[in-house]
Amino acid sequence: MLEELRIENFALIRSMNIRFSRGLNILTGETGAGKSIIVGALGAILGDKADSGVIRSKADEAKISAVLLVDHNSEALSWLADHDIVPEDGTVIVRRVIRRNGRGSVFLQDSQIPRAVLQEFTSMLFDMHGQHEHQSLLQADQHRRLLDSFAGIEDQVSRLAWHFAELTKIRKEYDSMNQAEREQLRELDFLNHAINEIDAADLKPGEEKALEEELEIISQAEKIYSHLEEFSRLSSESRGGALAYLRKARDELAFLSGIIQKMEPLSARFESAFLEMEDIVESVRAYNDEVQFSPGRLDEIEHRLMQIRRLEKKYGDSIDEVLQYREDSSAKINSIDSWQEQKEEMEQQIADLNRKIAQIARIVSDARRQVADSLKSAVEERIRPLGMQKAVFSVHIETKTGENGKTVCGPTGADQIEFLIAPNHGEPLKPLRSIASGGELSRLMLAIKTVLSEADQIDSLIFDEIDTGIGGEVGLALGEQLALLAERKQILCITHLASVAVRADNHIVVTKEIEAGRTITHTRSLGDDERVTEIARMLSGDPVGAASISHARELIEKYPHKAELKRSESG
Repeated sequence: MLEELRIENFALIRSMNIRFSRGLNILTGETGAGKSIIVGALGAILGDKADSGVIRSKADEAKISAVLLVDHNSEALSWLADHDIVPEDGTVIVRRVIRRNGRGSVFLQDSQIPRAVLQEFTSMLFDMHGQHEHQSLLQADQHRRLLDSFAGIEDQVSRLAWHFAELTKIRKEYDSMNQAEREQLRELDFLNHAINEIDAADLKPGEEKALEEELEIISQAEKIYSHLEEFSRLSSESRGGALAYLRKARDELAFLSGIIQKMEPLSARFESAFLEMEDIVESVRAYNDEVQFSPGRLDEIEHRLMQIRRLEKKYGDSIDEVLQYREDSSAKINSIDSWQEQKEEMEQQIADLNRKIAQIARIVSDARRQVADSLKSAVEERIRPLGMQKAVFSVHIETKTGENGKTVCGPTGADQIEFLIAPNHGEPLKPLRSIASGGELSRLMLAIKTVLSEADQIDSLIFDEIDTGIGGEVGLALGEQLALLAERKQILCITHLASVAVRADNHIVVTKEIEAGRTITHTRSLGDDERVTEIARMLSGDPVGAASISHARELIEKYPHKAELKRSESG
């Protein structure tokens, strides 16, 4: 329930604080006073879209806040608990800021939330009926939603829609894979050829680098051989090379160390160096004996490198990448080979989902048909006092079928649902779109909302000029209907009918004034004498004439609000 609404810098409103009560809250005022602005601000705090155009001129931001009583709404309390938001004394505060730069913010208690989340929460508390909402009754899908709400099967229909979406996704994937099967077979041949080609090459990691180094050596074979021979000549002991002289030098130093003690460390060092030199010369000689500069080996290396580079050109920039391509190709082949298995699994999934959908669709359809007559009777009971005494209402349910005559099930089931009405006695039932009267549609929507309000936990219903196109006795009946509805729900209603306004438990008047050269909208709750004046204005446009005042008092006495009834009962 809405307890309080505060608005700042919203359109013509500079600052406004409105307190609402249980029962029937009526807002009245001259045309253009700003009643619809209040409804717009209320829509914004409930999560409707709002752009910077609603910000009052010369202001940077508009602020709206509302105090909501939630202590009797178990669905809302459960939602708050799921979102770790704690009410205080059974109430929560919603705040919304709309800024010119487009960066608005929404808070529920102290938690900042997205606008869509706010809308999700407030939908459990409020149902708003705008000036043109009755036109939604012309849409057949709206009829299905209203019937499902009356039957209390929204969860089942949502589950049905989820399964249908899942089925659509899997079917799309299945069809795509079927269409790609020929391409997959071509890819399979190519991948198998690539694997066979790579396997035949028997590539080894690091092989290319080793071959390149060997090729570099063989390509300079003559120079290498020449230098090896020269090294051998210069170092060989048998040819009078360096080792022969170093051996003699070693012997001389050994002789000296036997005489001069200080020479012993030097002799030892020389001996160690000589032995190292001997080992180096021997190693070079062994390499010289082993190395072969065969022209045939050169051809082998060049051929192998050519083979490796051909594979790299096709499958990667290095041997490692080629080998990785081989592993990836093998995985792809396994995936393609398993397509038949996947196909069978997907076919089973499709069959299972079809069974689930058919089962839920039957349950949903049975539930709709079971409550159709109850909705018909309940709506007729509500619309007959509203000037449609002979009207007949019907809920037409037909099973959807395809060209082959088989039942067709969609995301909301297999039923084609449409509300039909015969507004006058003797007329045949017709679709609502055949009704030209907007007033009849408004009354029908009120009747349906009244019926649905008995079956849900929504605390507050908001009606913005639902009296459009009606008056007289029907206006009196409309007031009575709203008053009866207000015994179970909080009602916020903008009206131009005095016969509706006199039923108010809380009558709020909206006025427009010019202050300091600017137009500003104000509101105030009316006391008893002020109500008489406002009802008189609504009756005849004359708020002070004796006849209109007398008529206003007569209406107010005939239809006293709850506070007056309690006072009279206690007296």
